[in-house]
Amino acid sequence: MNYIPINKFKNNIQDFIQQVINQHIPLKITDNNGGEFIIISAEDWEQQQETLFVLQNSQIMEQISRSLATHTENKGYIPNQEELDEILSI
Repeated sequence: MNYIPINKFKNNIQDFIQQVINQHIPLKITDNNGGEFIIISAEDWEQQQETLFVLQNSQIMEQISRSLATHTENKGYIPNQEELDEILSI
């Protein structure tokens, strides 16, 4: 994460906003009193919220764990060629 003082942010706000959106790197800004805030793109924030939802949902995490176990043991569902073609949109 990059850090900048608020005055630098104010002087180049459009450039910094585009940088955060395009590079997907949050920007921490420090005000003159030592307070801090973070600029993050909406896309990145939404992805983080989705990740937090999954991590906090015990049913989803159990399903992921079971799926990983069956995959590791090579006991998972194996789609037939028609299903594979549909999944891959061939």
